[in-house]
Amino acid sequence: MEWYLPLIWAAVIGTAVVMYVIMDGFDLGIGILFPTARNESERDQMTRSIAPYWDGNETWLVLGGAGLFVAFPKAYAVIMPALYLPVIAMLIALVFRGVAFEFRHVSYSKTGWNIGFFVSSTVATVAQGVVLGGLIQGISVRDGAFSGGPFDWATPFAFACGLSLVAGYALLGATWLTMKTEGPVAERARGQAKMLLVAVLVFMALVSLWTPLKQPRIAERWFSLPNFYFLWPVPFVTALIAYYAWRWIEAGREVPPFLATIALFLLGFLGLVISNFPYLVPPSLTVWDTAATPASQIFMLLGTLLLLPIVLGYIGFVYWLFRGKVREGDSYH
Repeated sequence: MEWYLPLIWAAVIGTAVVMYVIMDGFDLGIGILFPTARNESERDQMTRSIAPYWDGNETWLVLGGAGLFVAFPKAYAVIMPALYLPVIAMLIALVFRGVAFEFRHVSYSKTGWNIGFFVSSTVATVAQGVVLGGLIQGISVRDGAFSGGPFDWATPFAFACGLSLVAGYALLGATWLTMKTEGPVAERARGQAKMLLVAVLVFMALVSLWTPLKQPRIAERWFSLPNFYFLWPVPFVTALIAYYAWRWIEAGREVPPFLATIALFLLGFLGLVISNFPYLVPPSLTVWDTAATPASQIFMLLGTLLLLPIVLGYIGFVYWLFRGKVREGDSYH
């Protein structure tokens, strides 16, 4: 087996995950912040800020899931039964969220759809965090197959990861509203961003300390020598970016806080990679253990490399086309 093909596919799937978390994260965050709006006009303004983008963001979720199925079928066969319930909860919530998003604009009474949009956004976010926590804490594997129970994922650590992702997505949503809206919505989002930044840092510190305490292999990766000398810049840069994010929010800057929040997510993802690579199913199966045959990987990689620039180009065009701020009273269509 060509050793580099699994690494290429791991990079593709990792890119898809990062793109999904960032691009779907801010619109899920707006759903989480929905109850803080004071009236329907403000809620309409919040949804209009994501209307051109939100339904294309799940493209990255599809790429990540399909890539895992094609390139790492053994990992897919282990991860899905281990995390079946939170994955199904996430997918159902995403479907209902889309229904609530569209129906609230044509319904005579928006109250039920507003509640549905908030609940489904929150449930989807918690489920994603639980899936992440379930992977980090490890999956029981015997003879290459899942050997645990259906609720092995249901631990305090996994739910802490779920709550931390709620805070992170809400921060993305608040900084997005600061950047893309005007008036009371933007002003309130700026105040929310400060509180959420503190919450995100607390959760990042909690998970960062809990992870090595729970997993000796991760503690060894970070704190053994000489690894520690090479890895200490990661938490230092995280703290530095958080400091500047706070300063930018207080100064009334619009774009930098959103970019700083993205940087915090990227650093968190980097920490996960450092903690777990090369394991795709921690703590036992690596990317090479679970990889498909080289012919399958090459065949799908050719199609992916052809379509990926088209997808990126289309997304870039949409964001450029709908640049600028959303003002109160702007039309949804």
